[in-house]
Amino acid sequence: MEEGRSKHLRGGAGSYDSLVREKDELYDDPPPPAYKKKRLWIYGGIGVAVIILIIVIAVVVSKKNKGDDGDAASSPSATSIPEDSIPADAPAWLNPLQWTDTTDFNLTYTTDSVGDLPVMGLYTKWDDSAKANDHVPALDEKWGDYASRPARGVNVGGWLSLEPFITPSLFNYDLSQGIIDEYSLCTYLGSRCGSVLEQHYATFVTEQTFKDIAAAGLDHVRIPFSYWAVQTYDGDPYLFRTSWRYLLRGIEWCRKYGLRVNLDLHALPGSQNGWNHSGRQGPIGWLNGTDGDLNAQRSLDVHDRLSKFFAQDRYKNIIAFYGLANEPKMTFLSASAVTAWTENAYKLVRKNGVSDAVIVFGDGFMGLGNWQGKLTGLKNLALDVHQYVIFNTNQIVYNHTTKIKYACDGWTQQTTQSMNTATGFGPTLVAEWSQADTDCAKYLTNVGWGNRWTGTLNTGNASENILTPRCPTMDSRCACGEANAEAGRWSSSYKTFLSMFAQAQMTSFEKGWGWFYWVWDTENAPQWSYKQGLAAGVLPAKAYEKTFDCTQDIPSFSDLPEYY
Repeated sequence: MEEGRSKHLRGGAGSYDSLVREKDELYDDPPPPAYKKKRLWIYGGIGVAVIILIIVIAVVVSKKNKGDDGDAASSPSATSIPEDSIPADAPAWLNPLQWTDTTDFNLTYTTDSVGDLPVMGLYTKWDDSAKANDHVPALDEKWGDYASRPARGVNVGGWLSLEPFITPSLFNYDLSQGIIDEYSLCTYLGSRCGSVLEQHYATFVTEQTFKDIAAAGLDHVRIPFSYWAVQTYDGDPYLFRTSWRYLLRGIEWCRKYGLRVNLDLHALPGSQNGWNHSGRQGPIGWLNGTDGDLNAQRSLDVHDRLSKFFAQDRYKNIIAFYGLANEPKMTFLSASAVTAWTENAYKLVRKNGVSDAVIVFGDGFMGLGNWQGKLTGLKNLALDVHQYVIFNTNQIVYNHTTKIKYACDGWTQQTTQSMNTATGFGPTLVAEWSQADTDCAKYLTNVGWGNRWTGTLNTGNASENILTPRCPTMDSRCACGEANAEAGRWSSSYKTFLSMFAQAQMTSFEKGWGWFYWVWDTENAPQWSYKQGLAAGVLPAKAYEKTFDCTQDIPSFSDLPEYY
């Protein structure tokens, strides 16, 4: 029996009931002869002392054992761990005495691993009987066809893979210091990178996050994480392995609330897109440049270890989607090279035993129609597309009414075409979208770059700069002040727009395999926060109960400024 699960006290101590029976028997016996009373008092005193000692030891042992039963309320803290139980040379990521947060982690030291990835922090038992809500099956029941029951999920983005616009407080430095991504942040922080990032990991997403996600009627969670959770390489400043245990704990919290998981490898060696959320903004070194092939192989090596780990029985019911590479920039990279790498990664993951999860690959911004006839013959493979109007200079200029119409008509048409293997790839899900109608959020377009909305996007590359306003009025009135206002300042008309815009997207994306909102929460960009949208009343109280579905009339929003 697993330590800490026995109903009896360790070390042979009797139960409380047995002590009571012994005392009853003592009082029920006839009184002893007088000449024995003195001896009885001596023996009795010794007996009482022994009983007290047994009870004290039992209480201490019982409290210690409760830390092994998976109960969050009784999880031990690092201060309860004897220092001599941890080897002096244990690395920080295996040593709970050095962890910022020990909540719900198994603190029994172990070097055991699966796929050369540590199991430290995990309990040996799990329970898949929970379900996110009454409209979906429990984890230990089959989900069924995603085309008939689409996923309704959310990303916990900005947590294990940093993104400046989600947590700008981590990037509030003078621009001259060049701190623009996780690479430059950890380079600057040096030895402090560990404490700063672990404090973020421990507080930005907690158990309450997943409880609230389930309460919102959502049923899936996409968890972005980076390759340095698994491995780092020469020259990497990233925090090695710490995020790994937070990923595993996050999955266990999803399990507790019946939420299925979409694993998303968000940052690959070399950077697959050159954007800040890949770890390092700038040149693409994945399948490109001097180390392009090396980094492609390193990425396969990362998946080799990940897939061996997540092939364990404990993950068969909860890992619904397994993502290979977030947003590879195929408008720059060789499409054939990325496709070949994707096929190799797929075969590797399947060979290692991930048999039930749908494997996910990114559309690479090629356009959904261009995936027709590609990667055929690979079972249980799905195409992932991310849909936004604000990163397209021709779409950000749409007025409020047109944005909703485009979500209803344009994205519905794209989703339907992509789902049909005669006109598209087939299984398609939208793993990122939001209610944002401007690109005004601080650091959204990279630290210090400005934005399209006001015509201040200065990338340092003249061919990519946008220096004329692209709000619908396309004039000097375009401003970000009101666009970046707190949700409490939103007008009722703007709230109506946001609600319709969100539900139009939900309706369109449910024509495919479903959707994942980007993201659950932000520090100060409410149009990107599902949590804040719920609180403001611009998202359905339950994700499965929409009040707008594109069949109703769309207002003109004539009272709503198009320039803010």
